[in-house]
Amino acid sequence: MRDAGLRGSAFIVSDDTVGPLYADRAAASLRAAGFESATFTFPAGEQSKTLATVAAIYDWLLGQHAERGSAVVALGGGVVGDIAGFVAATYLRGVPFVQAPASLLAMADASIGGKVGVDHPRGKNLIGAFYPPALVVQDTSLLASLPPRSLHEGFAEVMKHGLIMDPPMLDVLERDAARLLAVEPELTTEIVARNAALKAAVVSEDEREGGRRVILNYGHTIGHAIEAVSGYRGILHGEAISAGMMAAAEIGRRIGVTPAAVGERQARLFERYSLPLRHSGLDVDAVIAATAHDKKVAGKRVRWVLLEDYGRPVVRDDVPDDVVREVVREVLR
Repeated sequence: MRDAGLRGSAFIVSDDTVGPLYADRAAASLRAAGFESATFTFPAGEQSKTLATVAAIYDWLLGQHAERGSAVVALGGGVVGDIAGFVAATYLRGVPFVQAPASLLAMADASIGGKVGVDHPRGKNLIGAFYPPALVVQDTSLLASLPPRSLHEGFAEVMKHGLIMDPPMLDVLERDAARLLAVEPELTTEIVARNAALKAAVVSEDEREGGRRVILNYGHTIGHAIEAVSGYRGILHGEAISAGMMAAAEIGRRIGVTPAAVGERQARLFERYSLPLRHSGLDVDAVIAATAHDKKVAGKRVRWVLLEDYGRPVVRDDVPDDVVREVVREVLR
């Protein structure tokens, strides 16, 4: 951290799943390096991504006498990074932010790019900022202790990167599924590094999502709507996104953009990694209504990220409403 120009104190923000496993060790390491440190934990899960959690962390930082030079360290998965990053972006008008991801989803995707924020009852990530971390520290050995479901959901974002930018990676995911699901160290590190580089390349070109970065939202329009309607309970982010990608592939097929083979291959990959293709029990109208609050909406038109082929994403805002309704109904049946 000193190589990144950080000095003084470093305050760890984690959840009650990751914190008990690694926070004491991380704090001890920081103190050994000359940093004052303390840890704040909150209940794990998307339901904690609220302004109430942010306010509680503000109160804690004030009680710790955190200064503008104090770093906020996110130790955990994507939710922890989003919350801690938003706190760092807004506490004292901005303090240094460090990402220490502890999940595959966070390592391969969420910790790269500087999007931070919290949810609103009407939609996911509607309150937030672009605030790149000063430093990202990745230790893939942490993935060996992930619960299987948490590991599997991370592969949804990995597959997304392959589908939109790196078709050869899909071959690796198919051929080496057993090794990746067993978290074989060398291969896992290669996949994480490959995904981080893919996302970093897009983000460096379009930091604030004014252009090409929008392709990273493949599957996220309906995926985020599913999360919002579910109340952010019971469905993990990657599980919502896999269903969202299936919906995007089917929308693309129905309007003549996406070859049927793309959706079929997606489905096989998702099933191999225990990712759902659909979510039953949610209200179709509510999910469709939630897409209207998607961050990609422009001129009151939803912009859909679709695939013309592997590695060839395209953005369309002319998808007929009846097609969307039919596909959402199919994904929710």
